[in-house]
Amino acid sequence: MKSKIKLMAVVLCITMVFVLSACAADTDNGSGDTGGEVSADDNAQGTSDTDSSSGAADGKKIKIGVIQYAPHPSLDNCYKGFMEGLASAGYKDGDNVEIYFQNAQGEQTNSDMIAKNMVVSKYDMIVAIATPAAMSAYSAAKDTDIPIVFSAVSDPLAAGIVESLEKPGTNATGTSDVLPLEDQMKMIRAFLPDAKKIGIIYTTSEPNSVTHLTKFKEIAPEYGFEIVDIGVTNSSEVATAATTLVSKGVEAINNFTDNNVVNNLPSVIHAADAANIPVFGSEVEQVKNGCVAAQSIDYVSLGRKTGEIAAKILKGEAKAGDIPVALISDSTPVYNKAVVDRLKLTVPPDYANAEEVGE
Repeated sequence: MKSKIKLMAVVLCITMVFVLSACAADTDNGSGDTGGEVSADDNAQGTSDTDSSSGAADGKKIKIGVIQYAPHPSLDNCYKGFMEGLASAGYKDGDNVEIYFQNAQGEQTNSDMIAKNMVVSKYDMIVAIATPAAMSAYSAAKDTDIPIVFSAVSDPLAAGIVESLEKPGTNATGTSDVLPLEDQMKMIRAFLPDAKKIGIIYTTSEPNSVTHLTKFKEIAPEYGFEIVDIGVTNSSEVATAATTLVSKGVEAINNFTDNNVVNNLPSVIHAADAANIPVFGSEVEQVKNGCVAAQSIDYVSLGRKTGEIAAKILKGEAKAGDIPVALISDSTPVYNKAVVDRLKLTVPPDYANAEEVGE
């Protein structure tokens, strides 16, 4: 009997030791957290709770999400310029910032989902390249304190992401590519002195394209042109629209910076080439890819300015809503000699000094 009592006492002592050890461990590791659970926000945020005004004052890297709407060269140039502008201001990927780049592949649903995920993950800044991406970012982040910096948004007012160009008044600002539409019209007239009809394909959901089309129609009568336009809703309709324009007797097709159309430019050029009709672009990369000529905006410079604006916000020098939208409108005439020769055109005397680019 005594041996049994001794045995029970030993077991009780061992049990008490384990209980006390467990309590001590909870006291050391719990810090008042009774459940030991990490919220989804905490898990997603990781180490990105930074003081943006000092870059990375506590040693944590700033998380910047970049949404590029489509994989075409002009937007690639925007991204290249953005990284250059950011680096020139002291923010280098992998050093004091982490850049998370996502391409929406020209699909609005992808763009919306990417933006929502960046907001849920509490990124410190979202950079949006092209109007649809900027609209996605603003829609997802407008009720947060996450700043949005956009690039290549032709009409941010029509897109509903700023209250004014001089003082955006929202959590968004950036750069706007103002197409030199009248200079473009002059160029088309110079290349095609007898032409009457210019065809336009535009995406009805892209405010930038709607704005460009309206202005282009206003200018056209001064140069003796009629504008024949076809609106499309998705990429599958672009080729058919191009064929329809040809059937309507247009003598040229002019392309804006419509992301959907640019992303499907080969199908437009294919339809136009079959009828020996020139396609005019809106920037140098489109000309390299088969358009005959363009009054080209420098999208690398546009992106570089975007990076400088982002750095200003990160340094705490100003809030996004107080920084005026930067309007970039300077353009350079460019032409593709191979396309000019193939279509049996002549470079007009006024454009003899234009930059020659190849396919």
